[in-house]
Amino acid sequence: MEALILQYPWLDELLMGFLGLTWKHVVMWLIGSLLIYLAVKKDYEPALLLPIGFGAVLANIPHSSAISKVVGEEGFLWVLYQGGIANELFPVLIFVAIGAMCDFTPLIRRPSVMLFAAAAQVGIFSCAVIATFMGFSFEHAASIGIIGAADGPTTIYVASRFAQELLGPLSVAAYSYMSLVPVIQPPVIRMLTTEAERKIKMGYEDEEPVSQTAKFLFPIVIVLIAGIVAPISVALIGSLMFGNILKESGVVDNLSNAAQNELANLVTLLLGITIGGTMSAERFLTLEVAMIMALGAVAFVFDTAGGVLFAKLMNLFSSNKMNPMIGACGISAFPMSGRVIAKMALKEDPTNFIIQHAIGVNVAGQVASVVAGGLVLALIPALAK
Repeated sequence: MEALILQYPWLDELLMGFLGLTWKHVVMWLIGSLLIYLAVKKDYEPALLLPIGFGAVLANIPHSSAISKVVGEEGFLWVLYQGGIANELFPVLIFVAIGAMCDFTPLIRRPSVMLFAAAAQVGIFSCAVIATFMGFSFEHAASIGIIGAADGPTTIYVASRFAQELLGPLSVAAYSYMSLVPVIQPPVIRMLTTEAERKIKMGYEDEEPVSQTAKFLFPIVIVLIAGIVAPISVALIGSLMFGNILKESGVVDNLSNAAQNELANLVTLLLGITIGGTMSAERFLTLEVAMIMALGAVAFVFDTAGGVLFAKLMNLFSSNKMNPMIGACGISAFPMSGRVIAKMALKEDPTNFIIQHAIGVNVAGQVASVVAGGLVLALIPALAK
């Protein structure tokens, strides 16, 4: 072939795709196809895994123009990366959309559920410690631990600041484990609870209605508190609460609807395919990435266990027992985790309806994961000195 190219130089450009193809590219095509399969056939986070999978295929075609970094010939995935990921714009816009979709009423009615959400973030810090012992740098270990928050945008935000070279695998791991909530959480919960505990019923008799004024003031108060505690988290929590105040103000329904629909759909599309574009073979097919995927599962399991065990601890000191399964909802996978736990309770006892309690903790988990991300952003530079 080399002799033929020397004789006919124009063949080099004509056949560059075939000549540059390696087994690693084919493996990445298979990984991209697997993500597309999970999205289409299994309905696992299809809005994200489908574009991520397709982006991975585009990025692993030899000499792909989609990811070209040549000045003047930049590929569209590289342009999107520079314009939306490297400067953290896409994650922030996603939080505006999520905030517009969230109803924080259960959290406002019962602020104590934040304790469960805080306990359920234990996986972040446990995983970060384990990753450090496994040889990852402090910044990379903290970014890996964020997977345990079950919050894709927070993971991307932290990774884009401290572990840009691991952005692809971290994002895939975060969204993969979010989609596997129905698979991962139930066995962990069953292992840590008895049948009697899973059948505990929780009443609704003491619940008070929440005023519209309280709903409107909530995002402002949260931004001020979180901003004072961890100023570096303001971009995350501020965008989340900005979306929520659009909804709760009641005077900009068009903006709220645009954030919930057009903005959410457009940014999700761009975010997904851009992340897929970072999954080049030389970055993804490494032992380091395999370790990240394993550590992501560890973080998720630790988060679930932390929430359940904290609820069991609370029951030791309370006469009004709570179903410890709701502790597992303190992650950010909203509302999937709340629904999974509610279904588990119904499976144990068809008359046991804990959906509102589970969703309340799940909403708190959404806020807690953002705050935890902000704390990580604040702690890493301080501890790395």
